[in-house]
Amino acid sequence: MVRLLAIPSSSHHQHTFTPFSSPFHSLSPSIMAPAQSGEDVKWGRVAICGGTDWPRLGRKDRKSEDEETSPDLLEPHILRSLTNVQATAVYSSHSACNFIVIDVDGQAWTFGRYNLGPGKETIISENAPQKWRVHEDLGAPKGTKIVHAACGRNHSLMVGSNGQVWSMGINTLGQCGRTPCPDIPKYKPVDAPWIKNGDKAVMVGAGITFSAVLTESGKVYTFGSGEKGQLGNGTTGERITTGNKTAYDVEPYPLLVKELQDKKIVQISCGQQHVIALDDAGLVYVWGYNGYCRLGLGNQVDILKPKVVPQFSGGSVTQTADIVTAGPTNSVVVDKQGMYWMAGKWKNSGEGSSGSPYSSFRYIQDVMGCRMTLVACGGVTHWGLVAEDDGIMTVAWGQNAANGELGLGNEQPKSATKPTKHEPLSGIEVIGIAPSQNSTIFLAVPSDKFSELPRHPEDVDASQHCKICSEDDRDDSDTSLQCDKCDDPYHLRCLNPPLSTVPEGEWFCRRCYTTPGAPIGHVATRKPSSYQEQHGQAGGRVQGTGPPKRGAVAKNGSGAGASKKKRKAVEEDEEEEDWRDDDDDDYGSGKKKRGGDDSDESSDGEWGKRKRKNPRLFTSKRED
Repeated sequence: MVRLLAIPSSSHHQHTFTPFSSPFHSLSPSIMAPAQSGEDVKWGRVAICGGTDWPRLGRKDRKSEDEETSPDLLEPHILRSLTNVQATAVYSSHSACNFIVIDVDGQAWTFGRYNLGPGKETIISENAPQKWRVHEDLGAPKGTKIVHAACGRNHSLMVGSNGQVWSMGINTLGQCGRTPCPDIPKYKPVDAPWIKNGDKAVMVGAGITFSAVLTESGKVYTFGSGEKGQLGNGTTGERITTGNKTAYDVEPYPLLVKELQDKKIVQISCGQQHVIALDDAGLVYVWGYNGYCRLGLGNQVDILKPKVVPQFSGGSVTQTADIVTAGPTNSVVVDKQGMYWMAGKWKNSGEGSSGSPYSSFRYIQDVMGCRMTLVACGGVTHWGLVAEDDGIMTVAWGQNAANGELGLGNEQPKSATKPTKHEPLSGIEVIGIAPSQNSTIFLAVPSDKFSELPRHPEDVDASQHCKICSEDDRDDSDTSLQCDKCDDPYHLRCLNPPLSTVPEGEWFCRRCYTTPGAPIGHVATRKPSSYQEQHGQAGGRVQGTGPPKRGAVAKNGSGAGASKKKRKAVEEDEEEEDWRDDDDDDYGSGKKKRGGDDSDESSDGEWGKRKRKNPRLFTSKRED
């Protein structure tokens, strides 16, 4: 293993970029399309790696029955469904199997597995994410935006710009901030004492059975189970109940962490049953479960009230903390020099494992020369963004990463016991990372390098003819380009107005441009896993499902797909005819120019299936 070295820099170089060129908008660098938002916000596109077989991820019956439609992605793939969504933040957690993506309009897009108790498992396909509008779906005042989110094992939270918090998921121990009940099936507002005090929530965290809220004034509130002291109120309420069972305190309504009320906390992060927090002076506070020494205090005694970590509380300013985050059984601190420190159990063998956890915070030697600007922990993965003079380098490692959640490449090991440069993301400006239990999503600035990543799903049954004229090329100079989302091809001459040259930037057909986040590819209702069948979940709910592939045929050659193929084709032709009659422009953004004549044609001159990873632009040539 080659040690990673990076020259520390005094500032994080921010690249400017033009999102896309478009006949609708005139854009300046770093300014998004006015049609989506008038604010100056840095945004990116979403990529994904790791497992996508949501019913089975993290369960004993890991082997997928349908690896073609639910593959393990061993390298980062551009997520087609959100390709035309300008995202500003991505969220998940080490214990979650779902994701939340926030866009420039302050709307949320969610996908993954949501467990709401026996018989209520909900699967939202990554190819058809569910959209949550703040006013229409959450009942917030108009103009409110989602500004932060968190995912626990079986519950999730979102924060609005008005300071309100919404939660959904299992609520048996009040972890959704409402009176204990089996579950909260849709996002509902949490009782907000901070608003009554003239304060606003700005950040949330979620563990397995509890939640935490950070307000604008720096106050911390917790709710849910107090079993390991993770509520920070000085007690667990442990007691013996009927049947000689042990019970613990449950706080269903947000409780102020009084030990921190005189501090201004600026960051919080939740592990499975512990919390780490950072104040404006750079001091680190920890509390909750201390198994495997995850609190970094030199022992394994649970801490019931916030306690300062001595390593980051004295000496010079450079020895204080700048970033904190919690893993499932570990904690991470990045100090003011950008050095990476870890405590607890973070791998399966050797130092740092359950047999020899880090009892106090230690720096990871393989990245000791790197200046970290962002860190994140998944189920078994660890991530960091390193500031370099020429941009940002992504670093990753993790033992026992079985589903490709590290995304190191098809020909590379799935696991990495030591930090390594993430080669598939080399040259790509990553601005956000959200690792979950078995998958990881990235937020990256659009660029030529980013566009070279493979796309998921790979096959979207794109048309083999121009979607406007439904014809083949007229001559060798006829140029066509493909939509960045659906891969459908278009003659430049057929667009309205026609294009003489290929514009720079991304390009989406009018249909994709006007329907951000719309389902893409084959989004079928998946069969219940054996786990569901054994637990009476054969009727498990599946949301966000879309139509099957055009002309889909069952594997045995029979079924509705075969009998309806011709009729479906006629209906699509009529639909396209109606679309061509519209007076609107047929394109919504510019297109980055790609290399020449490497299209893969069929012998009759039609566009065949393109075999390249990312077929974008090609100049068609007929075969003699």
